[in-house]
Amino acid sequence: MWDSAAEARRWWLQAENDLGFARIALREAYYHQACFIAQQAAEKSVKAVGYHLGDRTVLGHSVVVLLDQYKERAPELARLRPAASVLDLYYIPSRYPNGLPGGIPFQTFTESQAQEAVKSAEAFVQLTAELLGRDATTQEGPSQETPAR
Repeated sequence: MWDSAAEARRWWLQAENDLGFARIALREAYYHQACFIAQQAAEKSVKAVGYHLGDRTVLGHSVVVLLDQYKERAPELARLRPAASVLDLYYIPSRYPNGLPGGIPFQTFTESQAQEAVKSAEAFVQLTAELLGRDATTQEGPSQETPAR
């Protein structure tokens, strides 16, 4: 039997884990990776909301498109649209040299970009936790779970 709450929780836990990795990348000055992983945390957070709302399939990588898809059923997401617009800019160029005219991602992205991306991802993960409800996100404490290595 389909359990949308369990699926939402799986996606939220992965978003939270991605956010942790983005923080490490920021701390260790891998700014391009911090930007990309922050985008991933936001994307997975919104997908968690989609599953929470009962969708069986949530596809796409644009945080803006995902937000627009759910803004009527979860209007709280609308306040994150400006951050989503910036995070979407990091999906390709932060990973591939041909995504930047003449640049290399690890030489191009800045500490301030990474800081802002991580801050935005934190807002997505936090809002998703609120939308899913504390019970859905804190059973057994997500921060206590050991990530697979």
